[in-house]
This record gives sequence, structure tokens and C-alpha cells, in this order.
Amino acid sequence: MNYKITLTDEAKAYLRSLDGRAKTAIGRKIETLKESPDKIGKALSGNLAGYRSIHAAGRYRIVYEVKVKTVTVIVIGIGIRKEGSKIDVYETLKKLLRSKILD
Repeated sequence: MNYKITLTDEAKAYLRSLDGRAKTAIGRKIETLKESPDKIGKALSGNLAGYRSIHAAGRYRIVYEVKVKTVTVIVIGIGIRKEGSKIDVYETLKKLLRSKILD
């Protein structure tokens, strides 16, 4: 069964900002999520529980949510994993999710 892939506006904007090689590699990795996305990558915990993450193009991570009922994968974020940094993809997503909850 193939899952439908959708990207949040934030994920689309980040992907558009990348150079050709990284953009291509990440795009290919996103395409792999069409089949069995719940078995790929790793389940996240803490504030990001319910989401999964896979490596792409070196230090990049793709963070996504699997919606089994609607057979959809939602890519919520793409970014560099740089632990302890303001630009760390997981820290950025935690802030984004907190702000959306407060809206």
C-alpha cells in the first residue's frame, strides 16, 4: 500500500532553500516513505512523541508523522541535526509545535 506524502509549509520552504544536491537526496529519501513509513527511521520521544525521523544527505533529518487511517505521511520538518545549536531540527520543531498549540 502506498502512502500519500504531504509536506508542511515549513518543510516545503526549507526544501526549496537547499542547493540542488541536498534537495535531490532529501527528495529521494522522502519518496521512500511511500512504503511502510512506520517501519523506517526511528520513533521520537518526549515533546516529539508520535513523530518519526530518518537521516538524509548527511546531517539532515526528515521528521514526519504517519497517519495510518488516511494512509498519509506528513513531513513536518526538514533540517540539520546539530545538537545544542539553535538550528537543530529537533529543537526548531519543538518550538514550532509549542507555538501552534498556543495559537
